[in-house]
Amino acid sequence: MKKRPDKVFLDEMSRNPNYWKGVFYYNPRDPRLMVPKLIPSMGWTLNFASPWAYVSLGLIILITIASVLFQ
Repeated sequence: MKKRPDKVFLDEMSRNPNYWKGVFYYNPRDPRLMVPKLIPSMGWTLNFASPWAYVSLGLIILITIASVLFQ
């Protein structure tokens, strides 16, 4: 059985500037889909190393387009 990383370890990974490419977070070792931004009061962002981030982003775009087309 896999051991889940603890919250402190995950928060330290998301604060590491090596995993940030400008405003994008990319860390293949981080299992989370959504991570807090470098400044946590600014909200959350996607972990673009996860394939689920692209699925989520695609769904958001499709729902937006569908809501405009089928008003």
